[in-house]
Amino acid sequence: MTGKLKLFVIGFITGIINGLLGAGGGTLIVAALVFLLGIEDHKAHATAISIILPITLVSSLVYLQNRITDIPITINIAIGSTIGGFIGAYFLNKISIPLLRKIFGIIMLIASVRMWIS
Repeated sequence: MTGKLKLFVIGFITGIINGLLGAGGGTLIVAALVFLLGIEDHKAHATAISIILPITLVSSLVYLQNRITDIPITINIAIGSTIGGFIGAYFLNKISIPLLRKIFGIIMLIASVRMWIS
């Protein structure tokens, strides 16, 4: 598979998952960039966030059109997550790759267990 086709397939799959589940696309993009394409972890996390922006905008428009978005909740969480996103982006390059992988793995493990239980 060519490089551009591989990137398209990764994007296509993560776009479907992000649109369907409302989350998880970034996690898959990070894993694909690191383990399939050999991209350095810090760059993979930053790239994934940049990729998620257009996916999220498109998905959000569809959700808004279908009236399945709770606007007050969205606004309040968006304010907190915007501040948190700034802080997280600031610290991304300041932590080591082993620590970054541990944090990422723990978050994925907790999310997996919560989904499995519920």
